[in-house]
Amino acid sequence: MLRRRSLRYWFRTLEPRVLDLLRGPMWERYKPWLNRRDVLNFSRQPLALGVAIGMFCGLIPGPLQVLGTLALCAWWRANVVAGVITTFYTNALTIVPLYMLAYQIGSWIVPGSQSLPPLAAVDFTSFQWIGALVQWIQALGWPLAVGLPVMGLWFAATAYCLVQAFWLAPVVRRARAMRRRSADSAQRVAKGS
Repeated sequence: MLRRRSLRYWFRTLEPRVLDLLRGPMWERYKPWLNRRDVLNFSRQPLALGVAIGMFCGLIPGPLQVLGTLALCAWWRANVVAGVITTFYTNALTIVPLYMLAYQIGSWIVPGSQSLPPLAAVDFTSFQWIGALVQWIQALGWPLAVGLPVMGLWFAATAYCLVQAFWLAPVVRRARAMRRRSADSAQRVAKGS
């Protein structure tokens, strides 16, 4: 419980620190737009939406992850910082297993029988592995194209619900404790009269 409170406190103190970074003549003209769009708001709803958008956009190939996250966060009034940080769950180590999982999901949805094409053995000390990875992703075809959005939506929905639950758990605990104290108080009053 102490850890959860300290993390929530950290999120609450993060917003003024981020806004302080935006002081300066270059950012002043964008501040009204940023404030209207809630892209730097660290309250529950924008934060949960930002994490969900980051989980979805994290599956977009290459540098488009961050650009997609920025655009969707501005459109849906979500926290940009949480969204961009969340996209980093995909990296050179995790992208292949995630794409394999997306391919499997897509192969269950796309009619017909598909088999996962093998990833060519390459030397990771040179940059040849990037070309081999791109060719492998292109060979995955329609099952990957269908599986990525489905898996992205699943990740986004799960992340959104987890952030909401994490944020609201202390509120629910306090409400239950208040109800329990109220019931105990009512029983004491009933026994006393």
